[in-house]
Amino acid sequence: MPIRQLPEDLINRIAAGEVVERPASVVKELVENSIDAGARRITIATANGGMDLIRITDDGHGMDRDDLMLSVERHATSKLSEDDLDDIRTLGFRGEALASIGSVSRLSVASRPADAETGLAVVVDNGRRTGPVPQAMNRGTVIEMRDLFAQVPARRKFLKSARSETAAITDVVKRLAMANPEIHFILEGSDRMMSNWPAITGEGALAARLGQVMGADFVENSVPLAMARHGVVVAGMAGLPTYTRANSLSQFYFVNGRSVRDKVLVGAIRAAYADYVFRDRFPVVALYIAIDPAEVDVNVHPAKAELRFQDQGAIRGAVIRAIGVALAAAGFKASNSVAEDILGAFTAPEMAPAPEPIGYTPALAPPRSISYGYAPSTAPLNLDRSPGRFSGFTEPSARVEVLETPEIVDYPLGTARAQMFDNYIIAQSDKGLLLVDQHAAHERLVYERFKAQLASGPVASQAQLIPIIVELPEEDCTLLEEAAPELEKFGLYLDRFGPRAVAVRETPAILGNSDVHGLVRDLADGLAEWESAAALTDRMEAIIGRMACHGSVRSGRRLRVDEMNALLRDMESTPHSGQCIHGRPTYVELKKGDIERLFGRSR
Repeated sequence: MPIRQLPEDLINRIAAGEVVERPASVVKELVENSIDAGARRITIATANGGMDLIRITDDGHGMDRDDLMLSVERHATSKLSEDDLDDIRTLGFRGEALASIGSVSRLSVASRPADAETGLAVVVDNGRRTGPVPQAMNRGTVIEMRDLFAQVPARRKFLKSARSETAAITDVVKRLAMANPEIHFILEGSDRMMSNWPAITGEGALAARLGQVMGADFVENSVPLAMARHGVVVAGMAGLPTYTRANSLSQFYFVNGRSVRDKVLVGAIRAAYADYVFRDRFPVVALYIAIDPAEVDVNVHPAKAELRFQDQGAIRGAVIRAIGVALAAAGFKASNSVAEDILGAFTAPEMAPAPEPIGYTPALAPPRSISYGYAPSTAPLNLDRSPGRFSGFTEPSARVEVLETPEIVDYPLGTARAQMFDNYIIAQSDKGLLLVDQHAAHERLVYERFKAQLASGPVASQAQLIPIIVELPEEDCTLLEEAAPELEKFGLYLDRFGPRAVAVRETPAILGNSDVHGLVRDLADGLAEWESAAALTDRMEAIIGRMACHGSVRSGRRLRVDEMNALLRDMESTPHSGQCIHGRPTYVELKKGDIERLFGRSR
């Protein structure tokens, strides 16, 4: 078959396959054009998931006749200065969007600049252009797309349901709204509930917009990011480690105002939270990166959804550092979502109606407006104050030890009042009640101290009066023997003791009287999982975590009141103590108002 030149309409349809994947792609391209045009109010209307209708109305600069006619041509743009692809400062620059959309739908573009008495409109019907014709309208631009892929049935049948396409459009507009808090966004249509995000300016605008889009709950349970390092500016908000989701859909990344997907940023978030978040959980993050446009290539994907950094290490380091500093500044703070879950689990018991007395006659009974669920007793009152047992009382299955403690001092985590189930400290502050998991809390404290010691050199060790012999399978003993020189950095000294045992001669001093047998077995399991002793350096935090777990106050240990209060004070002065090393919360706080709500006292 001889080579031939493709017709213009077919070229446009092929190009549309790269730019117009689905209705959400159209919305993204058109709204980005409105943002580049300086719009301060953008209204997006859709029908049938955008397959039947997408209308974008803005109050931007508008276009005159010449610009309007060029706007629907391929490779025509006003957003590149001097044809320099290394200095892209706008969202749209490829010059293909309107031409591609018009080749697979019925597209109309109407625009009026501020100095014109009336607007002009041009129509592109599946590649065939007509106009321009006069159009009465306000300043700005109105772009309307109808019947997407109506004449390309092979493409239309691969679109998802109207509900799925509607959700995809909502996600696109949310991201654009998050990136531009100074713009008023309205999303409406016959296929959705209206969303209205008014413009916000001034200090705190970004946090306020994130509250509009992601919810006030996210803002309350996150910390602000503010870091400038090696020419990279990191801003945004990062959720507390105890405020997580089951997937990564609540992680948002923006580079120079553009919403992107990038494996460098995803990996940086994972690394920044690796020390705090439970496995299979994902932190909630809105991350904003500002960088010299010459240092990033946004032209690697037709839809501009992906990019490539020139110095990936600098980006990764800046993000990890920014999140680390922000989480450290949060100290012992934990998310209030844990307390909300507990409040939701509390339900007031339903009181059974009182049995009616024998011979009861409703007509002769005194009127009662309220039933309290019990019948008054006719037995004489027992005023004996000797210790007794109420007839309805049953012995609790677990011990609650009430402590005589000094008066409440205004500590953030309060003063210990009791210990429950030999693992949970009940503390009272001037604001409410706190439940503290003593093992999880102490585990975090030991972990942070361990890291601090290791950062300054080998961890101090304490010699065992008699070496502790730990019996293990031969293959585990071999792994520990190979790793012994590396383990000495962590304060653990051990030698091979026959074919199926190791002798532990020194242990990290910070662990005290820890479970040495459990610690060594746990490390052997880790070495088998990591496959080589050489991975120990890379697995430093995992090793410290395993050691901290075995060196912590165990569940089931009864603590004195001074030990409990000492633990609370250490938590207040230790960063990240709001969650254990596995990502679980170390304490739950119920405000006084929350408790009053449980008993119906709130007004």
